[in-house]
Amino acid sequence: MKNIIIKTLAAIAIAVLAVAITGCDSSGNDSDMTEVSILQIREHPALNAARDGFINGLADEGFIEGENISFTTLNPHGDISVANQMAQQIVDSEPDLILSIATPASQALRAATRELSSQPPVVITAVTDPYAAGLIYSFERPGTNFTGTSDLTPVENQFLLLQRLLPHAGTVGIMYNAGEINSVIQADMAANAARELGLNYIRATVTGTVDVAQVAEALVGDVDVVYTPTCNTMAEAMSLLVMIAAESAGIPVIAGERGGVALGALATEGIDYYQLGRQTATMAAEILRGEINPEDMPIQWQDMARTNTVINMTTAELLGIDIPDDILADADIIS
Repeated sequence: MKNIIIKTLAAIAIAVLAVAITGCDSSGNDSDMTEVSILQIREHPALNAARDGFINGLADEGFIEGENISFTTLNPHGDISVANQMAQQIVDSEPDLILSIATPASQALRAATRELSSQPPVVITAVTDPYAAGLIYSFERPGTNFTGTSDLTPVENQFLLLQRLLPHAGTVGIMYNAGEINSVIQADMAANAARELGLNYIRATVTGTVDVAQVAEALVGDVDVVYTPTCNTMAEAMSLLVMIAAESAGIPVIAGERGGVALGALATEGIDYYQLGRQTATMAAEILRGEINPEDMPIQWQDMARTNTVINMTTAELLGIDIPDDILADADIIS
């Protein structure tokens, strides 16, 4: 029933956008108003923060919403088929620039723009590896209408944090959606990090939120801790995973980003998605001012020196885990 409601709402959103597009002056967009379309794969604190950072960052660059720039945001709520439809609707509306948030949304836009003779500029954010996702030809010179920022997280540092918080943990369950290339890349990095630290690991893959409960229940009996990368599926199912792992089985979860900790995971060492959105806005402003084309603008990453540790003290107390004072001293605390 939930999927039916989501698809119905998404279809209504597409229809409304189509009406708006049809009603536009055939001569094109208002020359005094820059039109930016945003395709965000789903609602999630990290992705929302990246979007907000982008809009606020553009304001700092002189593009003020309602004055000289307008934003149209579409969200397929994780439904890939709807994302493909929305991507096509956005392309047909001929905006001045497109912001794509997360890998699946970006792949949908790549498919919608690949064969166009005149391709709209697309800036991406919250995309782990735009090369592996098929969006660009190289990081230094994308060679397509896509550029932007990667949200590759410090997986090695996350495992170092895991080991410091849970020194007696011997086996880590790495849980992710094997259908998301961004998740697969991070899962491989997690497996390498586990091996380097002498930890055993078990890969536990899901195909969507529908089988998270079954996989999690089978996993928690065989591991000491569960690790999830910045996987869109696991982000949506984090509360369910925490309920099964931490609350029912006493198994802590280490998340790939802050939003997961806010939903009950024990901790993370993560990037700041709001700042990542602002960084993306700086790139977008250069494109909008005609200073550079996406194909010539290198992909950027957030400075890993700006990552921060986040601890959920409520979860730590629930699990009886003592957080070392030196970690607490520099951590953001969620309670």
